Amino acid sequence: MTIHKGRGFACINYPIGMNLGGDPSQALVHSTPDGKFKVTLSAIDLGQGMKSVTRQIAAEALGVPVADVYVDTADSDTGPHDMGSFASRGTHRMGNAVIRAATEARKALLEAAAEEMEVNAGDLETDGKGNIQIKGAPGRSITIQETAEAAQFKQGRTLSGRGIFLVPPSDADPNTGEMSPVTCFAHAALVVDLDVDDETGEVTVNEINSAYEVGRALNEKLVEQQLVGGAWMGVSHALYETTEPYYPRRENAPGDFVEYLQPGPGDVATHNIAVLERPAEDAPYGGKGPGEMCANPVLPAVANAIYNAVGVRCDTLPITPEKVLRGLQANGGAQPKGAL
Repeated sequence: MTIHKGRGFACINYPIGMNLGGDPSQALVHSTPDGKFKVTLSAIDLGQGMKSVTRQIAAEALGVPVADVYVDTADSDTGPHDMGSFASRGTHRMGNAVIRAATEARKALLEAAAEEMEVNAGDLETDGKGNIQIKGAPGRSITIQETAEAAQFKQGRTLSGRGIFLVPPSDADPNTGEMSPVTCFAHAALVVDLDVDDETGEVTVNEINSAYEVGRALNEKLVEQQLVGGAWMGVSHALYETTEPYYPRRENAPGDFVEYLQPGPGDVATHNIAVLERPAEDAPYGGKGPGEMCANPVLPAVANAIYNAVGVRCDTLPITPEKVLRGLQANGGAQPKGAL
């Protein structure tokens, strides 16, 4: 038995959202009587942190504390239309819609405060701490709660806003048909170091080193957690998960999630991440969101590392010990390809 070490590399350019125009997202923002703000969406948080990031975006656009914003991902009956939580579109599409809705609500908020303070709305600003003040004269201020109470019980105003983001259609060159189907890309490069046991065919991932360009990290901790979790989702797809191990034959398929094979906490290896920020012009505060890009480069990197370690090229997933052993048998044993 020999343990062979391998290193694999992969990089990716990932389009954000659906392409060629359209892909709409809508958002509604309104104030409660006590000066808090509710953001209503139909996009669903699947654990990717969309509620947190849209809450931050709304607070920034409104000029209020994050603690004063609540995000309600209702459903398609009670919330405004959204295309869905897929294609890594949440931060970009929903974030832009939230900015538009929050900007409209902020305008109504400042107009209500201006009426109470008997000044022009253009002379007012929020301090991000729950107050509205005259520019250059922070001593003259009114709280957002007082403004909301006055608007709804005295002035008869609705402090609300509507927002929609729609990707503009791409023009096609009449001669070549060339188009610009994507408004922005995210990028990643990833290196996997692993061991391959030439007796059992078992693959053990030892370390992952990666660099992700995500536009702007609107919430650094959430981005880091998504990148780590997403990478191990990729490892799981590459080496473990399948519902049809001998497709199209049905034998040996897992009957439930107890039998469904996936890595556990003890399998997780060190992952060193570099987050590169290059704000996108059409993204909310520059943030594109990592989304599915977290997992995608891991699969080819693992396959390349196995090839580097023992010379077995697997082109179907998952790369099980059986496939590795069959490849070794076909090659007459391990044939390491040397350092990359």
